[in-house]
Formats: sequence, C-alpha cells, structure tokens
Amino acid sequence: MSEQAGTGTAQNPLNPFLYVVVCAAGVARDVGGLITAARDRGWEVGVFATPVAMSGFFDTAAVETLTGRPIRSAWRRPGDPRPFPAPDAVVVAPATFNTVNKWAAGLADTLAVATLCEACGLGVPVAVLPCVSDALASHPAYRESLARLRGMGVHFGDPYAGEAGEGERGGRPEFGWERALDLLERR
Repeated sequence: MSEQAGTGTAQNPLNPFLYVVVCAAGVARDVGGLITAARDRGWEVGVFATPVAMSGFFDTAAVETLTGRPIRSAWRRPGDPRPFPAPDAVVVAPATFNTVNKWAAGLADTLAVATLCEACGLGVPVAVLPCVSDALASHPAYRESLARLRGMGVHFGDPYAGEAGEGERGGRPEFGWERALDLLERR
C-alpha cells in the first residue's frame, strides 16, 4: 500500500480507488449493495476480506464480477505484483468485534487487518460500519478500541446488532451500506 494515493486506476484513471474490507457477519452477504453504490458515486473498488468472511459469508464470485478484480484475503508472495492501486479511502463494512479490537491493538495477523493498520498509518480516510451484538458492544475492550480508532481519525457509523432481513421481522433497521460512503463524503 506504499504507493501514492489518488492516482486512479487502469480501468478509469480519473476515479478515486476505494478499498472495502469485509468481515464475517451475516449482513456481509449484501456487500454488493455497497460496491454498487460506491461505483455509482464514481469510485473504483477493490475488496479485502477476512479469512472467515471468505468461508461463505458473501458471494465472492458476484463481488469479483462487480469489481472486475480478485478479492484479496491472502498475503502476496515476494515479487508478486500489487493487484490494487493505493487507496484514496477505505470502508470497513461490516466491521466485527474481533476486527475492530485487533485493528485498534495493531495486531495485523490477517491481510485485512494489516491493510487497516497501514491505512491509518498513511492517513487514508477510513469509515466503519460496525456489526456487533449489544453484549459485545458493551465489552470494555471494544469501547476502548472505538475510542483509540476515533483518536486515529477513523469515522464510525451507528452500530448495527441485527442480521440482514431483521428490519422486516424484528424491528431492527436495515444495515444501510451507503452510510459508509456518506461518512467519507462528510470529511
């Protein structure tokens, strides 16, 4: 990620490049809505996913078709080319308890979390849509992680504790993928 941000892409050199980091939560199955909304707003998109998210939490083939790029989940080997340009911004959605806490602690044990740590180190704008249960959201470590990440300039949307589809049945609002893009535009 050490390449200079803001350079556009080979697909459209004038469009900014957005990294979308997907974590393992049930709502991840609808991440295509975020990608479509981002492209409609002029972003080129590359997706990073946690290893667990890659194990069936979303349709990886559909996401690769939407972005026209492979999903990044594993580390590159030395000498392999970078498949994405440097990001102009990053969205983490859905962001889980585990990823938020590891990121805040600087535990870059997966490519997705290492990417988030680097983005903060480079000053790249980051917007996060948490998807964490009320019980986990009340954990002291999570609250401290949010405070630390906010102190690093990370912008958070309202937490979401439900699963996709509960808005119709259980009274919880829909996930609202475009909120992440709105957070970036407000910066």
